[in-house]
Amino acid sequence: MSRSGRDSERRVKTAKGRTASSTRWLERQLNDPYVKQAKADGYRSRAAYKLLELDEKFALLKGVQRVVDLGIAPGGWSQVVRKIAPRAAIVGIDLLPTEPIEGVTIFEMDFMDDAAPQALEDALEGTPDLVLSDMAANTVGHKQTDHLRTMGLVEAGAWFAIETLAPNGSFVAKVLAGGTDAELLTLLKKHFRTVKHAKPPASRKGSSEWYVVAQGFKGRS
Repeated sequence: MSRSGRDSERRVKTAKGRTASSTRWLERQLNDPYVKQAKADGYRSRAAYKLLELDEKFALLKGVQRVVDLGIAPGGWSQVVRKIAPRAAIVGIDLLPTEPIEGVTIFEMDFMDDAAPQALEDALEGTPDLVLSDMAANTVGHKQTDHLRTMGLVEAGAWFAIETLAPNGSFVAKVLAGGTDAELLTLLKKHFRTVKHAKPPASRKGSSEWYVVAQGFKGRS
């Protein structure tokens, strides 16, 4: 980067009570073009562009009528669905509070709660043709534990998709570096015609996240 480019970046002074890592995070947010674009476009988070880029590559939102958004907070993915497929019914769920989105039913509850899957199905009033999962477990700082916790959520999301999707439906989920575990990959390949991994440009280069995209649900036997 040129000197002028470096000088144009915004620097954040390490304030009293702010750690060096939080200062670096704030600097990254202030200088992130996706964050700036999200504000300009009215999206709640830069994550909206991950779905936009995945949709551009896989046509996930083409003709969708019912969509489930697992891990909806703060709502960027559902905003994208509303924009691309304005007539689609959308139901989302998250442990975190999510500001209302017009046309979207939102549950503030744990997806792992036994009552959650049925609540989502009832609210959707029909079988979804797309299940999106941007869920990730809260990290504890232990790499293997964090991976297992997040992949447990991905697996739960996959089973929900398999048990509820309409024929030819799709399932998209965030996974960590290394992609989908072999057992889960086998499960997805059994139930979907195509299973691919992708890292959209909006995912930060230093991030360990990837997305698994399973399309062409074969239906329940």
